[in-house]
Amino acid sequence: MNVGIIGAGITGLTAAYDLTRMGHQVTIYEARPYAGGLAAGFSDPRWEWPLERFYHHWFASDREVLGLIDELGASARTFFPRPTTSIYHQGHIYPFDSPLRVLRFTPLPLIDRLRVGVVTLYLRMLRNWHPLERVTAAEWTRRAVGQRAYEVLWKPLLISKFGEQNYQDVNMAWFWARLYKRTPRLGYFEGGFQGLVDLLVERVRAQGGVVQLNTHVRGIYPTEGQIKLKLDGGEAQHNQVIATCSPRALHVRTPALPPDYATSLDNLKSMGAVVLILALRHRLTDGHYWINMPKSEGIPFMGLVEHTNYISPEHYDGDHLVYCGDYLEPEHPYFSYSKEQLLETYLPGLVRVNPDFRPDWVRASWMFTEPYAQPVPTLDHSRNIPPLRTPIPGLWAANMSQVYPWDRGTNYAVELGRRVATALGAAG
Repeated sequence: MNVGIIGAGITGLTAAYDLTRMGHQVTIYEARPYAGGLAAGFSDPRWEWPLERFYHHWFASDREVLGLIDELGASARTFFPRPTTSIYHQGHIYPFDSPLRVLRFTPLPLIDRLRVGVVTLYLRMLRNWHPLERVTAAEWTRRAVGQRAYEVLWKPLLISKFGEQNYQDVNMAWFWARLYKRTPRLGYFEGGFQGLVDLLVERVRAQGGVVQLNTHVRGIYPTEGQIKLKLDGGEAQHNQVIATCSPRALHVRTPALPPDYATSLDNLKSMGAVVLILALRHRLTDGHYWINMPKSEGIPFMGLVEHTNYISPEHYDGDHLVYCGDYLEPEHPYFSYSKEQLLETYLPGLVRVNPDFRPDWVRASWMFTEPYAQPVPTLDHSRNIPPLRTPIPGLWAANMSQVYPWDRGTNYAVELGRRVATALGAAG
């Protein structure tokens, strides 16, 4: 078959890798000048390795992506440090990534700490998540761990991920998945995630696939048993097309979608992401990799990730690299900020984290945004997930909303890419 794939993120590249191995003719169209989607990296002239635009790591339980890396013959390039993940509470940073550290979290009474530990263990042992999607995470966790622990630990996490408007609507199956898959060791790839992206692009091309960057797909039109793609300055015809863009983008680009299906795509809620990356001359925190920042503390970002407390700064010419990130409604003003405006907004938060911080610590900075970064899984979300096969023959959808109950990430992007490639190959 002649297959077109919209998007050169991990899902699109994985699907292309499998389909070209099956012998199909594949062309990927990527609007950006680079491949990798949310996992793509960027470089500074001083650095040995590129850095991800949005912070990334793997869990040791991420079998899909680790299996693909093994197929590519690159397992030796993966490694698994054990960084410290923490929470910020009332001006202090508390490591919070092991049962012992949970027990040492003195802001909560011992009975609450024990209760959190027992509930966490229960969720990690639980296999059947389906009943959990019928209750909200806010309701379930409040009942399970009590009001005090909920207010201090899990309510801030939900608000950070989904905002004040959405956090009470998120179902418990999503929360379960976050705990179920988590491991203390976190994986990385030599050369950054961009190294894996480049390897996939290279393999797709070696197997006869075409990867076209800077190529916008403006429209998707069924015509005489094929799918026509309207491109800038031309068009292309394919027997089958996989759209890895957001549900909303698929609707906008495909006028022929039935109204009820188009409405179902529009009803899939999601959050965007804003990230400010700083190259600092000094270490910001004492060994903390990931710090959850409750918005109730008045800090203007929800997460602080000090990448070089996880990956050695020697790969970045000694820079200490810090992400300040937030999940926001796509209409939030931060999406229209300049990098300088966002830096000015975020700097007071860095002083809260480290009172010694000074603006002249910042050697360089970068800002990245993505309007479609985090699906919002509401009650009974499994009923809302669009199937891979759309109502238009030959047109397939593969996006983050379809990896539920798992959270978005490269592991599930690989799984989704392989799943849609298998389904498409069987249909053909």
